[in-house]
This record gives sequence, C-alpha cells and structure tokens, in this order.
Amino acid sequence: MEAYVLDWVNLLLRWAHVIVAIAWIGSSFYFVFLDNSLTKPTAPDLVAKGVDGELWAVHGGGFYHPQKYMVAPKSLPPHLHWFYWESYSTWLTGFALFTVLYLYQAGTFLIDRNLYAWSPAGAIAAALGFLVVFWAVYDAICRVFGQREGGDRIVGIGVTITVILASWLACQLFAGRAAFLLVGAMLATAMSANVFFWIIPGQRTVMAQMKAGQAVDPVHGQRAKQRSVHNTYFTLPVLIAMLSNHYGFLYGAKHSWLVLVLVMLAGALIRHSFVARHKALVAGKRVPWEFAIVGTALIVVLALWLAPAPTTKSASAAPPSFAQVRAVVAQRCAMCHNEQVISKGVQLHTPELIEKNAQALYQQAVVLKAMPMNNATQITDEERSVLGRWYEAGAATR
Repeated sequence: MEAYVLDWVNLLLRWAHVIVAIAWIGSSFYFVFLDNSLTKPTAPDLVAKGVDGELWAVHGGGFYHPQKYMVAPKSLPPHLHWFYWESYSTWLTGFALFTVLYLYQAGTFLIDRNLYAWSPAGAIAAALGFLVVFWAVYDAICRVFGQREGGDRIVGIGVTITVILASWLACQLFAGRAAFLLVGAMLATAMSANVFFWIIPGQRTVMAQMKAGQAVDPVHGQRAKQRSVHNTYFTLPVLIAMLSNHYGFLYGAKHSWLVLVLVMLAGALIRHSFVARHKALVAGKRVPWEFAIVGTALIVVLALWLAPAPTTKSASAAPPSFAQVRAVVAQRCAMCHNEQVISKGVQLHTPELIEKNAQALYQQAVVLKAMPMNNATQITDEERSVLGRWYEAGAATR
C-alpha cells in the first residue's frame, strides 16, 4: 500500500512540476527572445515616453506591440504583472518530487554502496549540501566578478569549472541516476534563487525608488538581466539532467560525469545558438548556426562513444535456454519482484510471470539498463545478454 501511495504522490507531483516548469521556461524563453528582438522606436510618441525597444508580432488572430522601457517608465502603471510564481512553483514541486523519490528512499535511490557506502542520513545531508553550496559558490562568483570589465566571460568560465567539478563529485558519491538528477537540481536551485534573491528584489527596489520620487539606479536592472541570461543558459542542461534518469546508458556509462558534462554543454551551445539567432536577425547579420552544429556534433559523438559493442554471430545464433534465463531472473531480479515484494506491480517468481513481463524485463534490464536499481544485485553484461537473446528469440518458456 505504501508503494502504491508513493506512486500516486510521484505521479501528481511530477504532473504539477511539468506544468509549472512549462510556464516558467515558456515565459523565460519568450522574454529572452523579446529582449534580443526589440528594435529602437522611431515614433515620436514612443521616444517621448522613454520606450527603448519595441516589437510588432502577430499571434492568435491579433497583433501585439510589446514595448520595453530601459530602467523604468516615467510613471508606474496601475496594473503590473509579475513573473515569479512560475519559478517558485517549479522549484517547490521539483524539490517535493526529489524528496519523495530520492530523500525519502535514500537507501534505494540515492546510495550506491559500490561507490560510497554511507548512511541514508549522510547521503541526504550531502545531497542538500550540493544545492546550497553550488548556489553560494555561483552567487559569490557573480558578486565578485560580474560587474567587472569582461565580467561575463570570467563568470562564465568560473561557473563552467564549478559545474564540471560538481558533476564529477556527484558521480563519485551518489548512485548514477541520483547524481545526474542532483546536478540538474543544483542548477535549477540556482535559477530559482536568482529570481528570489536578485531579479524580483531588484525590481521591487526600482519600484520603491520610483514611488519615492528618487532617481532609479540602473544597477538593479543590470544585475537582474545578468542573472536572467544565466538562467536561460542553464535551462537546457537542467532539462537533459532531469530526463537522463530514464536512460541507463547515460548515467551507467564508465565515465558518467564526463557524459553529463558533455550533454549539458551540448544543450547550452544549442540554446546559445537560438539566443544569438534573435540578435543576428534584428541586426541583419548572418545567423551563427555553428554553435548549434557543435552542440549537435557533441551529441553524435556521445551516441557513438556510448554505443554497445556489436554482438558476435555465434552469440546471436545461440538463444539461451529458459533455465538460464530463470536462473538470472531468480538471482538478479526476483528479490524485488516476487509474491511478497511487488515493485512497480511486476512479479517474476514463476515462469508464467516471467513470460507475461518479458517485454518490460527486456526494456528495463537490457535496453535501458535501468534495472536492477543502481545495479544492486550486480547483474553482469553477459547476464543482460542472456535476457536479451532470449527475448529476441521469442521469449519461449518451454
């Protein structure tokens, strides 16, 4: 019953997380596009109002004319929409999901004793520490170097090095799935913290200065813009890190930390290509697609690197007996899928149940290599091959 309830909690939290994440990422991508697509207004009335950029767009059967005031308009409008609950809701639902899946079940999902045999409490504390420490280091780098000449480049290099080190360390300490997810959560926490500690407070300060009749300090807008730009580059790396836990060939690779770094780098390069595209189109310049090409090439290189070795003809021509298959299942799978323990609703303790769940067995243990969880039962590649050749030969039990 507990597993059933957890599955429902998992489903509902994951659903809510995806919904609010779409809202946050969608608005973030739209405003990055808008910032890089605005043109200087020529209409005297817009110039007189202090409009710094405008864009005409058509959507949904109507025309839109968004305008941007650099620093702030001369007077505050009566109705002002704030974009921040999309960010906060994404982090809150994501952290709740992380708690239910990984922290609450740390012994199963967070710890791989072949990497580091620590207690669930220690693993939980370390996982939470990753979120806090990365934010502290990232924020310090931005504070110290962000406003200097060439600061964006220095910050970019510093944050990249920090992410690489964090990825390596996570893959040394935590189970593969958890390590990848934790790095994604680490970046997502920094994104939401940017909104909470810098972007929204900066905007509130600007409004307070306007209401008090004071000159608006442009530094608040500059800092908010810098953190917003960081967020857009973090987005695709976060998404691929979150999705990776469904693909064992990624987190189960020999040098998994390098796989994670490269796939996140590919995402950042592809995102930069689209940001640069918006700027190039406004300026009438060539679109620099080379960033997307390099990002795509990295993915291709990874796919080739991680490709499984081809099966020899002799192995593929000799399907194993069901007795061999049942021996592997009994030793490596049945302890979590039996009459008493029915993990994910799958049972594998009789020939009939093995036959019934043959496709799931093949998918999870052979194709994705996601099971056994964290390879807790030490299934070998040869044993996975036995299951694979049996299924591909027809999955006969007699």
